[in-house]
Amino acid sequence: MPSETLTRVAPFLADLGITRVARHTGLDRIGIPVWCAYTPNARSIVVAQGKGLSDDDAKVSAVMEALERAVAGKPSVDTVQASARHLQDSGCRVEKLNCLIGRHKNDIGDDEEIEWALGRELLSGTEIYIPFEAAILDRTRECRFWMSSDGLASGNTLKEAMLHGILERIERDAYVLWQIGNDRDRHARCIDPRGFQDPALDQLIEKIETAGLGLRLFDMTSDIAVPCFTAILGPGDIHDDANVRFVEVTAGSGAHPSPVRAAIRAVTEAAQSRLTYISGSRDDILPETFLAPLPLQTRTLFQAVPAMPATMAPAYPQSLAQHLDYTLSALREKQIDQVIVLALSDPALPFSVAKTFIPALENPQGGQARRFGNRAVSKAIMS
Repeated sequence: MPSETLTRVAPFLADLGITRVARHTGLDRIGIPVWCAYTPNARSIVVAQGKGLSDDDAKVSAVMEALERAVAGKPSVDTVQASARHLQDSGCRVEKLNCLIGRHKNDIGDDEEIEWALGRELLSGTEIYIPFEAAILDRTRECRFWMSSDGLASGNTLKEAMLHGILERIERDAYVLWQIGNDRDRHARCIDPRGFQDPALDQLIEKIETAGLGLRLFDMTSDIAVPCFTAILGPGDIHDDANVRFVEVTAGSGAHPSPVRAAIRAVTEAAQSRLTYISGSRDDILPETFLAPLPLQTRTLFQAVPAMPATMAPAYPQSLAQHLDYTLSALREKQIDQVIVLALSDPALPFSVAKTFIPALENPQGGQARRFGNRAVSKAIMS
């Protein structure tokens, strides 16, 4: 239960720099719960956000995001100083993660000595060394790798953190692939969220419509058979208003073995994104963002005509272990060869933080030297 999680982690918030948790829901007229947690001396962003179907859900979501960022800023991880060649000659598996090297930075050389951390590759169940620097989220330091929270996740247990991180990587990969191609193909994947006939999702839609806003939900599930959705939320009269700004249309995405839960995550994240701009408190958003016009491609998404969701299989995994097995099997079936997890938190803490790396999947736009991988290039060629 979310309240139990909060009770368990609350004594550790101050030590990890989290000074305040606040309810932001009332700053918007929708009423979908959104909370924030503040870490004034954070090594990355100061404000962490959380969303959910209830205040408890959203509050815990915000707190856990703040905790994972705090831990990732100073991970509790043992490292070794060595070269990739030395580790391999010693019989160790190595992944240099050159796909995440930052712009204008050099790839890791075979004979270059760096700090390595020992992670676990889940598909084979074997240990593997990765560059420690690739896991750090500390914007106060120079970093050779693209510094991102992508794949960073927390949970009550390590398995829960692993699942959240893997699902986020699958979601980000699906979003990149969904963006490749033409508007017609994207619009064809617009679905009516009421078609799920889920009371919780219906209640979210009712709140959005009552607030006078418009919603489009797109099924962006890729060849990896884990349901992924993205939700676009904007003014109800967007077709009649030529002056809609970039910040007035927000998006959210979600992935989960259950299509309904994936859709709920997407819709609640879109609502959370609105409050990001309304509150104006995120320190990673530049002032000029609020003056930028809405891109035409985003506006045209509201022209998509929703269809009923495809018939879904009646049974989905229910337990955490089943969710994890289902997700790993979906990756394995598409010949994804590595799912690497590095535990970052002190085992003595009553929660876990881990960073997940899946090199074969696409990454969101950021500061990496390699913008696209093989999956995106293949999709572009076939489109």
